[in-house]
Amino acid sequence: MAARGGFSNKLGFIAAAAGSAVGLGNIWQFPYVTGQNGGAAFLLVYIGWIFLIGLPVMVGEIAVGRNAQSNPYGAYKKLGGKSWAYVGLFGIICGVMILSFYNVVAGWAFGYFLELSFGNLLNEQDYSGFFSAYVADFRDNLFFSIAFMVITAYIVYRGVQKGIEGTSKVLMPTLFLILIFIIIYGLTLPNAMDGVSFYLLPDFSLINGRTIYTALGQAFFSLSLGMGALITYGSYISRNDNIVNSAILVTIADTAVAFLAGLMIFPLVFSQGQSPAEGPGLVFVALLGVFQTMGPLIGKIVGGGFFLLLCFAALTSTISLLEVPVAFLVDEKKWSRKKAVSAMALLIFLIGLPSMLGFGAVGAFTEFVSYEGGVKSFMDLVQDLFFVISLPLGGFLLSVFISTKWKTAGLSEEISHGNPSYKGSFLEKFFNLMIVYVCPVVLGAMFLLTVLQKFFGVELI
Repeated sequence: MAARGGFSNKLGFIAAAAGSAVGLGNIWQFPYVTGQNGGAAFLLVYIGWIFLIGLPVMVGEIAVGRNAQSNPYGAYKKLGGKSWAYVGLFGIICGVMILSFYNVVAGWAFGYFLELSFGNLLNEQDYSGFFSAYVADFRDNLFFSIAFMVITAYIVYRGVQKGIEGTSKVLMPTLFLILIFIIIYGLTLPNAMDGVSFYLLPDFSLINGRTIYTALGQAFFSLSLGMGALITYGSYISRNDNIVNSAILVTIADTAVAFLAGLMIFPLVFSQGQSPAEGPGLVFVALLGVFQTMGPLIGKIVGGGFFLLLCFAALTSTISLLEVPVAFLVDEKKWSRKKAVSAMALLIFLIGLPSMLGFGAVGAFTEFVSYEGGVKSFMDLVQDLFFVISLPLGGFLLSVFISTKWKTAGLSEEISHGNPSYKGSFLEKFFNLMIVYVCPVVLGAMFLLTVLQKFFGVELI
């Protein structure tokens, strides 16, 4: 049996956990969702949910992992018995399925980086048509997705300290530097301040039930909660570490990346008169037109830097997504890390092939199922089932588990290691209140609303 290993220090955990949280959801999804939901008004609601719901659930996940010193399945089993172990197994399965399509999208970003930096992508006239043809090209997608999975597997194979921690300590500062470089350049462009105003000056009349619901989903997804990644990472930290301080720093780092991503993209978009509500194509379609107007040299530098940033953000998340099932196999099945990484990387890649083929390469996977008033691809179905719907359910179940099985006394006892002043503090009262009463209600309602919307077409807000 291979040793589980652990993070060398608090900084290593924060870099890795922040890397797990920071991903495509921050840099690709957050800006276009913000653009579709009113800009600054959405940003304020999003930040509110991050600290009201996201932070308490994160503290709970880390505490469960550190106390049990095990993967999600083993942690729930140790603290709650065999019946609760299936909640952990559910989280592991969600992570596997998420990585199966996440790796495909990461492959797109990797391919765009190469095409833009070393090819003639900026000479295209129809970026929407190019993107449609690009994602339908199975050969390129296959190569780039394999490359991304191999890189991810190699890092996870190297272990917690040398692989996950060492890579995160390099990628996270580099990610921030690229973000800041593009922001500074973008703010020098004509009309850039219009983008800043849209992003930072709220119109509170735009806040409605849909805004609040969408902001909650984005906040929860952006922190990578509900699938056991932070339970796994929590199992690698010292009993002397301050869980609350670490969780706050991870939350701030994740929120900072999302905030800076918006500050990067909206000035670029407004400088060229593009719509901030472009949707998912904002990054892969609209921004290409922006980079094109910068000229061949500057466009390649800024555009290449942007897609390199997207690759780094994706990689920090794919690492954590792969580590969760690997930890399960190492802990529960006593596999060596090499065997576990090889088997899971291959399995997840194969599971992801239908998602890769679902954008025109194979009609059966492109129009895989019909619900929510339209036709969905295989990737859409996997994303809805294991990401949009299942992660709030995972967070709800964690809150119920802590409230009814482990009890808040167990949570407080674990947090007090490394934080002796926690018991009796305002933070203890706040986290107990949120986890026992608020998180189950809010996340349970979010789960039910999403199921009604996605599968029954019922819009209640």
